[in-house]
Amino acid sequence: MDGLRGVNIYLVGMMGAGKTTVGRILARKLKYRFFDTDELIVRVANQSIAEIFDQEGEEAFRELETKVLGELSAYKTSVVATGGGIVTRSMNWGYLHYGVVVWLDVPVDQLYDRLRSDTARPLLQEGEIKSKLQSLLKERERFYTQADVRVCAGVGERPEAVATRAIEEIQKVIKSETGPDLN
Repeated sequence: MDGLRGVNIYLVGMMGAGKTTVGRILARKLKYRFFDTDELIVRVANQSIAEIFDQEGEEAFRELETKVLGELSAYKTSVVATGGGIVTRSMNWGYLHYGVVVWLDVPVDQLYDRLRSDTARPLLQEGEIKSKLQSLLKERERFYTQADVRVCAGVGERPEAVATRAIEEIQKVIKSETGPDLN
């Protein structure tokens, strides 16, 4: 996909949307590097995300997340899977807008099916998981809609298919931004 010219792809969406899985596939298809902000935070902090939340709080985690995103935005030819809440900080949008932002939109029921037995997610530790997911999506949806591309994943849709559709949608955005080809 030559039209990208090395511009980064940032995947946003709820936890459990498949940003890491789809991101790895996208990176392979585009011959890009792949980064996951959560994985980098764990490496930098030398703690799990749950430990960061528990010992230092969500705000400290969000600070680290912004720092990692800022450093990643200096690179080119990268697919970056972000944490679900990264979109809630306006400073992060300053970094995200240097690339193409792709929202992986997955229905809450599907997120619930994927996450109901996941005990590692700090934001899902209290309360009923499905209602917590609905609440988080309601809070974040207005931010997610600011993405350049929205890819709605169907129930049972394979990550390869989602990645292929993401590339198709990204191509549409690139063509509309560059205008008609005059060659």
